[in-house]
Amino acid sequence: MGNARIPQVPQTDNTTIRLIGARLIDGSGAGPIEDAEIVISGDRISYAGARRTTNDDSETVVDLRGKTVMPGFIDAHVHFGLNIEADVAALHAQQDTERVLDTARVINKTLMAGVTTVRDLAGTDSGYRDAIAAGTILGPRMHLAIMALSPTGGHTDYQLPNGAMALSRLRGFDPIIDTDDDVRIRVRELVRAGADAIKVCTTGGVSSPSDTPDDIGVPEHHVRLIVEEMNKRQGQPVAAHAQGTDGILQALRGGVSSIEHGYAIDAEGLQLAIDQGAFLVPTLSSALRLPSPDDVPDYLYQKKIKWSAIAREHITEALKTDVKVAMGTDSGICPHGRNLTELGHLVELGYTPLKAITAGTKNAATLLRLDKDLGTVEAGKLADLVITDFNPLDDITTLADPDNVPCVIQGGRAVKDRTGIWPSDVVLAGLANN
Repeated sequence: MGNARIPQVPQTDNTTIRLIGARLIDGSGAGPIEDAEIVISGDRISYAGARRTTNDDSETVVDLRGKTVMPGFIDAHVHFGLNIEADVAALHAQQDTERVLDTARVINKTLMAGVTTVRDLAGTDSGYRDAIAAGTILGPRMHLAIMALSPTGGHTDYQLPNGAMALSRLRGFDPIIDTDDDVRIRVRELVRAGADAIKVCTTGGVSSPSDTPDDIGVPEHHVRLIVEEMNKRQGQPVAAHAQGTDGILQALRGGVSSIEHGYAIDAEGLQLAIDQGAFLVPTLSSALRLPSPDDVPDYLYQKKIKWSAIAREHITEALKTDVKVAMGTDSGICPHGRNLTELGHLVELGYTPLKAITAGTKNAATLLRLDKDLGTVEAGKLADLVITDFNPLDDITTLADPDNVPCVIQGGRAVKDRTGIWPSDVVLAGLANN
């Protein structure tokens, strides 16, 4: 299948900007280029590589000596509409307007952290994506699953034993699939609503009240139906929430594009993923984080203790293999706006800093089918960049703090510029110094 549609953001004009002197980590996996040159024409990169001696008087030159330039990061697994540790009573008391504004704030925080593109894998409708494209709110380019699918009693069946709902559903969407017809209808409804990916839960989960990660959710047969349905259309990726070993295998045998979480992935699952070209999105920011028992229900806390240890063991082994890994945080289950914490976790479990950066740039773009336009700093790509004052290869954990990401470029315009290095005529006025 071809590339996915490019999530839009407002564009800059045709100003040409020449960045010189920076260290370039281009996202391809290659080593850094010292004293690099990057030329941006409008919203795209026209040159990236070693610094040249030619000059063009029509270009605006920006001296970035001592700084590092990287691609804008891509978080392949977020939940903008979710905050698992929020006060449930307060959430239920909110007006719809308050929830929308809270979500817009979370979206902006994510962009300020250096994430210029996301894939929201349940809980956010297309209105946010459209608002970003229109310039109504400032946020990352966005791909959406809209809603995650599971059977009755599965991971996205939020009904408690007493009939109350642990979480509210998106208006107009029912995530429950129990029959072949349910599968086809729900998938077609999601595509009609503008879904860029389909998310299916082949296991239970840690945060859901009525199942566990070892439980089988959507079976292989239904996963195959979903993949077949997508292949009749534009080949939208099928992402599997899959934590326990058996459910991971069912998802891969069904043909999914990615295993989300993959906490108990074993040697068989890893080999299947490698053979099929499926990605692992390990969401370590969520997996390795233990919340305070005062902030979450006891069932959730006890499962977190158990499954954090399982994830640490199995993902450490997975990172030693050739399985393709894309960065995803599961933000909403972990704090929003600190997405690049994930890079440090990948390094903690065995990746080099360069491999971690590649997971959050080129690999994530490939998973989202956006690699024609995003994910690396090279000629022809959209000018989504992160500029820092330090070399992240020396200490990748420094990127976790958004204050250490002073400049974020999206489509050739500065959406964050705390150091004042970007030409003022392509800074998004009033919003770029957040």
